[in-house]
Amino acid sequence: MLSTKPSRAAEKLPGRPPWILVLPALAGLAFLVLPLAGLLIRAPWSTIGTRLAEPQVLEALRLSLVTATLATALCLLLGVPLAWLLARVSFRGARLVRALVTVPLVLPPVVGGVALLLVLGRRGLVGGWLYDTFGISLPFTTAGVVLAETFVAMPFLVISVEGALRAADLRYEEAAATLGATRWTIFRRVTLPLVAPGIAAGAILCWARALGEFGATITFAGNFPGRTQTMPLAVYLALETDPEAAIVLSLVLLVVSVLVLAALRDRWVNTT
Repeated sequence: MLSTKPSRAAEKLPGRPPWILVLPALAGLAFLVLPLAGLLIRAPWSTIGTRLAEPQVLEALRLSLVTATLATALCLLLGVPLAWLLARVSFRGARLVRALVTVPLVLPPVVGGVALLLVLGRRGLVGGWLYDTFGISLPFTTAGVVLAETFVAMPFLVISVEGALRAADLRYEEAAATLGATRWTIFRRVTLPLVAPGIAAGAILCWARALGEFGATITFAGNFPGRTQTMPLAVYLALETDPEAAIVLSLVLLVVSVLVLAALRDRWVNTT
C-alpha cells in the first residue's frame, strides 16, 4: 500500500508565493526583528564590560539566576505530579482544573501579583495564618520573588509535561504493571524516563519565563535592591535614570532568551 504522507519536497507548494501574503509576512517579521536590532545598534558596546561589572547589575543578575532556578525547582516539584494527574487520571472537573492551570498564561502578571497578595499577604487567606502562627511574612521578600515567578511560570512546565505524557507509549507502563510494579515504581522507573525530554523542555521554558517575570514580582515582592530587584525590575528602574544601563541589562536578557530558544530547537522541539 502506497503511503499518502507527503515527502519534504512535496510539502512546499510549487510556484512563486503571492505578494499579498509575502508583503504582510515581511512586515510582521520586521515588526518583530527591528526592536531587537535596535537594542544591538544602540547598545554602548565600548562600555558594556564596565557596566556589566557594576555591583548593582551583578546583584540583580545573581538574584535573578537564583530566584529563577529556585522557582523552576518548585515548579518541577509541584508541576510534574500535576501534569501526571491531568494526563493519566480521569476525574470529574478535569477540564476545569486544566483551564485553571493555564489561567496564569493569559492573566495579566500584575493581576497575578494582586491575587498573591490577597492569598499570601499578612492579611491574606493563607498569609495571615502563616504570619500569626509562625511569624512568616512572604510579600516583599526574596521568597516572595520565587513564589511570584513560580505562579507565572508553572503552566509552561505543566503543559509541556502533560503533552509529553499523552504522547508517550502506554505499552511500557502496562508491561511494567503486568510484571507487578507499583504505580510509584512505574512512575519513577518507566514514566519519568519516557517523558524526560518533555520535562527538560518545560523546565527550560519555565526557567526563562521566571527569569523575565516583572509584573507579579513588583506587585507582590516589590523592588528592593539586593532582596527583590531582579533583572527586569532593574531594567525598569534604569530606564528612568540611565537608559544605556537599561539597554545593557536588556541585552543580557535577550541573549539568555536566544540561548534558551536555540537549546529547545536543537535538542527537544525540532523533531523533523
